[in-house]
Order: sequence, then C-alpha cells, then structure tokens
Amino acid sequence: MSQTIKLLIHLTALPGRGAEQAAAFARLAPLVRAEDGCLQYDLHRVADDPDRFVLLERWASAAALAAHDAAPHMVAAAETNKAFRAGPARVVRLTDAPVA
Repeated sequence: MSQTIKLLIHLTALPGRGAEQAAAFARLAPLVRAEDGCLQYDLHRVADDPDRFVLLERWASAAALAAHDAAPHMVAAAETNKAFRAGPARVVRLTDAPVA
C-alpha cells in the first residue's frame, strides 16, 4: 500500500515580482489539480512578505508525484519560473502522521 506524500514548498520571488509568481500559479494550478493522484495543490502568500509563498501539496503516491514532476506543464513552468524566482524552491517532505 502506498502512502500519501505531503510536501511543504517554500518559494521566493525576486523583489517586487510576487504578483508574477501568483499569476503563474493561477495558470498552472488547474492543470496540476487535474493530474491523477493530486490530492492538494494550494499556494499561500507569507503574511508580511508579498514575494514569499508556501505551496502545500499532497499526492496519493510516490508514483503520482514522480509523474507530476515529469509532466510537460511542470517542465515548462520550471523554465518560466526562472524569470521571477529568487532561487530554487525549498521542498520539505512531511511525515504522514502528526506529532502528538
């Protein structure tokens, strides 16, 4: 039985370019949410910084996440994001069970 994959992804846009990150996500999100195995794909802006974001992802399995990473729209987005991102995304994989 496969376990759900939970990811917390930190994204930082170049100064003043957070709106571009938000717009890129708005275009990409419907494609990702339609992928097999996508359980959650939600972007949140960090409260006091319009150029920082946290992306919450949940995937039904490691295979679903691997397919997502290789999807043509994700490969294209990785190239497009270079124009407004301050650096690479920081990906944190969470355990399945909460602590206490």
